[in-house]
Amino acid sequence: MFFRPALFALTALASASAMAATSVSNVSFVNGIAISGALLDLSTGSDFDRRIGFFSDIYYDRTRNEWWGLSDRGPGGGVLPYETRVQRFTIDINPVSGAISNFQIVQTVKFTEAGVALNGQAPAIANVLGKSFDPEGIVVNPVTGNLLVSDEYGPSVYEFNRSGELLRKFTTPANLVPHTASGTDYNALAPAGSSPQLVGGREGNRGLEALAITPDGRYAFAVLQNGTVTDGYNASSGTRGQYTRIVKYDIQTGQAVGQYAYQLASSGQGRGISALVAIDANRFLILERNNRGIGVGATLSGADKNVFEVDLSSASDVSGLNLPASGALPTGINAAAKSAQIMDLDANTLAALGNKSPEKWEGLAIGPQLANGKYVILAGTDNDYSVTQNGSNTQFDVYFRMTDGDPYASSIQCPVGLTTGCFATATSASATLTSDYQLLPGVLHSYTADIAGYVSAVPEPHTYAMLLAGLGLVSVARRSARRGERR
Repeated sequence: MFFRPALFALTALASASAMAATSVSNVSFVNGIAISGALLDLSTGSDFDRRIGFFSDIYYDRTRNEWWGLSDRGPGGGVLPYETRVQRFTIDINPVSGAISNFQIVQTVKFTEAGVALNGQAPAIANVLGKSFDPEGIVVNPVTGNLLVSDEYGPSVYEFNRSGELLRKFTTPANLVPHTASGTDYNALAPAGSSPQLVGGREGNRGLEALAITPDGRYAFAVLQNGTVTDGYNASSGTRGQYTRIVKYDIQTGQAVGQYAYQLASSGQGRGISALVAIDANRFLILERNNRGIGVGATLSGADKNVFEVDLSSASDVSGLNLPASGALPTGINAAAKSAQIMDLDANTLAALGNKSPEKWEGLAIGPQLANGKYVILAGTDNDYSVTQNGSNTQFDVYFRMTDGDPYASSIQCPVGLTTGCFATATSASATLTSDYQLLPGVLHSYTADIAGYVSAVPEPHTYAMLLAGLGLVSVARRSARRGERR
């Protein structure tokens, strides 16, 4: 039996307790689904413009029983004009096992400012900060219902109403703002097509990748994908430091009130942070990954994607410090406490991807509570819209061959009517595009886990009546599930 998880949200609210200690244990993979790369959102426009970029982040709003899947700056890696957006979706969850099925898009919300769409194009003279927008992390404020979104370009945190209209921009800490030696803010003035040498602030394309919100809606926590330019980044070699920053914002004021050092497991190819999920006011799940696996332009082997638990209760504020490229922090300065690995996202693969790991595991969310008390955890991938481009910014679709999961096994002839082209490797031979080839899918994995001390979100006042009315239904649903198990 499958049904929508409205009752689970009520269960989680009713059973939440504010325990001081939290831990995630007994994590089990349940199942995964591959979602067609040709799936379109519910906006208007061409099929290319409406192709879904899937899960740059995932958020489960348990007070409203809503799932949100964030698309990033659009196909083309910031080269093409693209009206940024977020998708609200539904998914069936088995109330006993946690197995997922039947993914459906039910709403597309575009991000706008004064009625004008925020654009995914990278910053340039004609598209400066405030117009350029690369959404990477999303949460819903449990008190107001507004959407908070982290932006990789700024790096910034924006607040939107539920229709996607910009309400305000949080203040970006000065040490995160990218700037050149002359002090020029790169986002505010960047000649088209240029990448000026940054001497401070976030590294290029490594801004605020992850976002979480405390259960009471008071604080937001955003994480740089990697540390700032002055946190051990070497521009000549391209190597990065071992620490990144978790930034704490007071949602009421929109000001940053703390920064905390987080030590990455290793550097590796593109190693960085992709997602953050609050367990309580101090503890979080955090997703680290490298840039290997099935993806647009990625090396296929050596995928490494892991989830850890992090505790900020004893971490030092490092707002005024540059973090070392390697080695220990200064005496008396504590990094965020970090657990051993609790989830290995590469350990379970799907036949639909040739039993190989996707490149960009970027979405992570704690979902509803099951009848046995365990919680569902969903992890999702960003498929980059299954699009790449050449040096002249001509766009190409990226297909992979299902029999081996390799997007680069051979050249592919474009089917009739395809206007954006097909990806072709350097090999001289070409292959006819058959049913064996598909656009890169989005992937969702379902896990279950015990989460001791998990604090669920505080509901809005009008949801209390729904909560009380639903508790009886939860009891009925649980008794029915138990009877089903006994049968």
